[in-house]
Amino acid sequence: MGIVAGLDSSSESTRIVVCDADTGAVIRQGYAPHPVEKGPEVDPQAWLVSLGEAAGNGLLEGVQAIGVSAQPHGLVPLDVEGNLVRPALVGNDKRAQSAAADLIDSLGGRSAWAQAVGAVPQATHPVTKMRWLARTEPAHAARIAEIMQPQDWLAWQLLGRPARRTTDRGGASATGFWSTATATYRPDLVELALGHQVRLPEVLSPSGTAGFTPEGLLISAGTGETMAAAFGLGVGEGDAVVSLGASGSVFGIHHEALADPTGTITSFADATGRHLPVVHTSNAVRVLRGAAELLGTDLEGLSELALKSSPGAYGMVLLPYLEGERTPHLPHTAGSLHGMRRESMKPEHLARAAVEGMLCGLADALDVLRGRGVTVRRVFLLGAAADLGAVQAAAPGLFGVPVVVPQPGDYAALGAARQAAWAWGVAHGTLAPAPGAEAGPGGGAPWIDPPQWPAAASQFFEPGEDLPVGRAVRQQYMAVRDEAYPGAFQREA
Repeated sequence: MGIVAGLDSSSESTRIVVCDADTGAVIRQGYAPHPVEKGPEVDPQAWLVSLGEAAGNGLLEGVQAIGVSAQPHGLVPLDVEGNLVRPALVGNDKRAQSAAADLIDSLGGRSAWAQAVGAVPQATHPVTKMRWLARTEPAHAARIAEIMQPQDWLAWQLLGRPARRTTDRGGASATGFWSTATATYRPDLVELALGHQVRLPEVLSPSGTAGFTPEGLLISAGTGETMAAAFGLGVGEGDAVVSLGASGSVFGIHHEALADPTGTITSFADATGRHLPVVHTSNAVRVLRGAAELLGTDLEGLSELALKSSPGAYGMVLLPYLEGERTPHLPHTAGSLHGMRRESMKPEHLARAAVEGMLCGLADALDVLRGRGVTVRRVFLLGAAADLGAVQAAAPGLFGVPVVVPQPGDYAALGAARQAAWAWGVAHGTLAPAPGAEAGPGGGAPWIDPPQWPAAASQFFEPGEDLPVGRAVRQQYMAVRDEAYPGAFQREA
C-alpha cells in the first residue's frame, strides 16, 4: 500500500515513526525535544518547532499519510480568526482544582457528571480549564471562539489551517463535554464552563480523514496519546493495560461506555470505535522510589533485595497511599506499614512489601474495572519499572492473569501511524469490508477493519503455580486495607 507516518507530540518531545503501511515495519524514526517550558502553559508554536526538527533530513520522504497523537487534556483557545487567545493550557493544572469542584457542584454532583459525559471533572480536563479561564481571565475567556486539543491543532496546522476543524472520538472523550454513551457534544456544559458557546471540531470516525496537505499527504483523524498507545500495542477486548509512572493508571477495552457515579472510572472512547474505561491511582513507582531511598539503593537494588525475600514479605503489608489515593478515594491519607515483627524488619522484606503493596494497589484498580463487567484475560505492563525482576515475578500472581511486558517502543506514534494506514486504505479502497459485513449505522458503509499489524515484541509471564500464592498475598493485603479503611471499596461499588 505504501508508507505512512505517525507522530506523537508528548509533553516533552516529538517522536515520529515511518512505517510500511501493510506490515507495520518501522522504516525510519525521528525525535526532537520540545523547548524547555516550565509550568502548565505552553506556546503551541513550540510543538511545531519540535515537529519540524524531528521530521528533518528527509524523514517523511515518500510518506503518503500521517497520523497525529499528542499529550492528553490540553486546551488550545482560539479567537474568531483561529489565532491563539493565550498560551495553551496542558497537563494536570493544579490551579484548576477549585474550578473542578465548582463545576461538579454547578451540575448537581459527581453522579450527574458521570451520567452526562462518563467522567467527573478533574483539574486535567479541558472543560475544567475553561471554567478556570472564565473565573480568572474573563477578558481572555470572552475572546475564545473555538477550542482544540493539541493533536487536533497540530493536524490543522499540517493541513494549512483549513475551514474544517476535526477531532476523533478518543480526543473528544477527553474534553469533559462529549458524551461517550451518546457520542455527542454537550454544548450546555461548554456554556456552563465558559459562559458562552464556542466552535467545536467535527468528530470523525476512527478510519476517517481530516484532509490532505497542500502536498497531497492524507492526514487521518488523530487521537489522544493514551488511545494511540493502545492502538499501537494492539490491545483489544480482554486486555488491560497497567501503566507504571510515579502515579498509576489501569485501562481496559470495553464494548460499551461505563457511567460510574463515584467518578472512580473515567469513560473514554478508544481509537477503534470501542470504549476505554480508565482507573487512576495516585501511587505507583513513587512507592518503589521512596522505599529505595529509605534503604539507600535504587530501583534495581530494591528489586534485587525484594527477590531475596519471599511472597508475603514475611507478613509485612505496605498500604501504598504515600500521596493520598484516588482508588480508593482517600485523598488525605498516608501510607502505612503493617505486620512488623522483629524477625521481619529486614531490608529485603521491606523491599518486597513495597513491590507487593504497589502491585496490590493497582490490582485494586483492576478489580474496579472487573466489577463493572470489563473482561481481563491478560495485563500489559508498561513503564520502566515493568522491567524489574521483582515486579515481573510478583505481578502475574497478584493480578491473577498472564502479564505481558512489551519491549520499549514509541507505541503512541506507532498507533498514529497505524491509524494513518487505516485511513489511507479506506480512502483509496485498498482496505475492504469483510465478506458479509453489515451496513453501518443508518445504512452507512460497512465497517472496515484496521490493517493487522503484528503485535509488539514482548516478554510473557504466566501465574502458573504461583497463582495460589499470589491470591494469598492479595488476601493478606485486602484484609489489612479493609481493617485500616473499612468501607473504602464499598463506596466504589
